[in-house]
This record gives sequence, C-alpha cells and structure tokens, in this order.
Amino acid sequence: MNESMQTLLERRSCRSYLTKQVEEETLQQILQAGLYAPSARNWQSAVMVVCRDPEEIALMSRLNAAVMGADTDPFYGAPCVVVVLADPQYPCWLQDGSLVMGNLMNAAHACGVGSCWINRAMEVFDSEEGKKLLRKWGVPESFRGVGNCILGYEAAEPNAPAPRKENRVYMR
Repeated sequence: MNESMQTLLERRSCRSYLTKQVEEETLQQILQAGLYAPSARNWQSAVMVVCRDPEEIALMSRLNAAVMGADTDPFYGAPCVVVVLADPQYPCWLQDGSLVMGNLMNAAHACGVGSCWINRAMEVFDSEEGKKLLRKWGVPESFRGVGNCILGYEAAEPNAPAPRKENRVYMR
C-alpha cells in the first residue's frame, strides 16, 4: 500500500496531549497542507489562525465548552489550536473549510503529530466574544467558524480503529 493511503487509513483522533509544542518546521508543513486543500472554483475562501498562547487557548476552550453547557476542556490540553474560518460570501465556504480541516489532520498524522477536529467553532465565532477574537486577530468579523484543529504530540496511544460499518458503498 502506498504511503498516502496508509496515512489515510491509520489516522485517528487524539484526545490526550503532551505539553510539548509542535516544532515550527513541522507546523509549517501541516499548515501548507491546509493551504493546498481543494476549494470550490479555487476561491480559497478559508483562512487559518494558529493559536499557541495558553491563555488564548484556555479562553477558546471555555467559550467552546459553554456552547455545550459543559465545564470540561474540549481541546484536551492540546498546545496548539488551528482555527479554520471561511468567508460566507462564497457559496461553498463550509465545504472549503472542511477540506482544509481534513488536510490539516491527515498532514499532522503524516508528520507524527496528533490531531482532532473540535466542533462548535461556528457558534463560538458567531458570538460577541468570538468576534472580539476575530478583531484581535485581524480577521473580518463576517467570517464564520468551520472547525478547530487541535494539534500536539500524543500522550497516549490512540484507540484502535472501530470496525467499519457495512453497506456504506453502493456500486452501480
């Protein structure tokens, strides 16, 4: 099996991280994969904001948990969060951002870095607190959250893959 296929089949979500930050060169490779994600009509409507500041991550974690009505850390202690946002003026903004998220997670695995898609970015960045962060980052307030890609080195082995459900491919 070729290496790309192996990466796609082996990647798992990581929910336990070491405090060690992802090395800059490795992070840049992961981000480059995000930049090269396909997009509708090559509009490239999605942007990424890289957060490595523990206080900023803690704030985003609290905002995210509040959407769920929880007081846990939905970012699982990851030392790096890549917030993927997109311009809703483009008809396929959500799909474009989702492709960026997929590329980030697959690239992270290929580089030996754990990752997980954390939802509720849309709700967080539609809120006034989220819009404050967008202003701070210089991102237009009209942009919508797609997802949070948490990154870091795995503190524990990921779970074995769940068996694949049957009858999910229809051949004609």
